Amino acid sequence: MKFGLQHPNFSYDGREIIENLKQVVLRAENLGFDSFWVMDHFHQISMVGEPSEPMLEGWTTQAAVCGFTSKIKLGTLVTGVIYRYPSILAKIGATLDVLSGGRSFMGIGAAWNEEESRAYGIPFPSVSERFERLDEALQIIHKMWTEDHATFIGKYYQIKDAYCNPKPLQKPHPPILIGGTGERKTFRLVAKYGDACNLFGSPDTIRKKLAILRERCREVNRDYGTILKTKLGHVIIASDKNKVEKMLAEEFKNVSSEMRSEFVIFGTPEEVRRQVEAFRDSGIEYLIVSLPPSQEVEQLELFAREVASKLN
Repeated sequence: MKFGLQHPNFSYDGREIIENLKQVVLRAENLGFDSFWVMDHFHQISMVGEPSEPMLEGWTTQAAVCGFTSKIKLGTLVTGVIYRYPSILAKIGATLDVLSGGRSFMGIGAAWNEEESRAYGIPFPSVSERFERLDEALQIIHKMWTEDHATFIGKYYQIKDAYCNPKPLQKPHPPILIGGTGERKTFRLVAKYGDACNLFGSPDTIRKKLAILRERCREVNRDYGTILKTKLGHVIIASDKNKVEKMLAEEFKNVSSEMRSEFVIFGTPEEVRRQVEAFRDSGIEYLIVSLPPSQEVEQLELFAREVASKLN
């Protein structure tokens, strides 16, 4: 099982934001984490903090991170399709892959944050249109990454003889992770175009979702085994159970216990390890963890030492 780290909160980084980012990412790289992820949002999202809290633009952040790392993969979890023209996004992704020496991971989804989109003047179409746009965007990205010059005439996007040089270093192209758990629209796109999917939920929820993804793969004659199954999980880990309860109360005070069981992995190292093993048994191959921002490095080291190293 492989592990990644998501860093969704910059509120604790203060004026030394780049130095704190370096500390976290380099520690994750040295501890053997396979990837580092940031959200592609312009405002902080409600599940993490207030809209006014600090939020770095995701792709620019990863361009900076690639300059002081050497091994860890870099991705967005995930880019909203309506935020950038697909041809420009393909160029951005290829550029990051070249500059990082072949370490980019394209995370993309249909977008969901209407409040953020309206704030930035970005049109926010219906659900069906956003998924149609995502379908076209995925085709364009594939074309620009693999063809000498790409042409595509779709309902929403058109490109003609678009060059993407230099091409990404990864062959046939950087992996594309499609985020979302929609059983009809999202999973069909994963089956058609995705190299990876990213899921939420408990082991039972994951098991049910992956059974449906397997069926979507069968419908388009796709080998289900070629899709990397990833999960984003919020993790709270401490040797002291009282400390775990305190952090839970601080980080998820407005979340019901039922909802918490779907989205949070928490407990002592042994308890967390058992929960991660349950996700592995449900079909998850790659866990991306998000840790309490006020104790991120401490939690990162404990998780790496007591959980990840024993499950690799």
